[in-house]
Amino acid sequence: MPGRNFLFVPGPTNTPDRILRAMHHAMEDHRSSSFPALSRSILADLRKVFLTETGQAFVFPATGTGMWEAALVNTLSPGDRVLATRYGQFGHLFIDTAQRLGLDVDIMDVEWGEGAPPDRIRDALRADTRHTIQGVLIVHNETATGVTSDVAAVRKAIDDAGHPALLYVDTVSGLVSLPFEMDAWGVDAAITGSQKGFMLPAGLLIRSGNLPLTLPPCCNAKYVALVA
Repeated sequence: MPGRNFLFVPGPTNTPDRILRAMHHAMEDHRSSSFPALSRSILADLRKVFLTETGQAFVFPATGTGMWEAALVNTLSPGDRVLATRYGQFGHLFIDTAQRLGLDVDIMDVEWGEGAPPDRIRDALRADTRHTIQGVLIVHNETATGVTSDVAAVRKAIDDAGHPALLYVDTVSGLVSLPFEMDAWGVDAAITGSQKGFMLPAGLLIRSGNLPLTLPPCCNAKYVALVA
């Protein structure tokens, strides 16, 4: 359809005119002396959005599936075991990405229209007495159903189980649109999109953290990701 369309959907959202006008200038030379200062300011500001003091952001072009892959391959190895909840299309695709990367995925199916079940997650982790599960994957706001999960409750469930698993949160349609507190909620990997609540053009992947490929059980690292 020609012209500007205002669709009330989770995204891609309409980019405000003031943002479009701000883009109407010469491209910044990535080798110029001013480019490092520009990059550092963006990375510092992202911490304020995620509400994290410890996460280190990285910016590069990618798609949503590229973001999932970046988060998983930089913190896990093929054969590692993860617990993943599925209560919508994007949770399903997150699981598919993990499986394609060779991870051993324990799938916890939930009725579509509901959110991540903290009690079931706690019980599953308590049953994992050898702590073979390396991570828990949830979707903060499932775009397909519009249901928001209680991330803080999931973290409490992990802690109540006394389990060292990392918490991976897809907040693509959640961040900026809904409350999100990375440090307070104990999120290790937070993933979102520039084309959703940020109301920016799509195409950027931003993540923070410099973690080893295989994460030791004692590691309590912080990880942030932003993707279009």
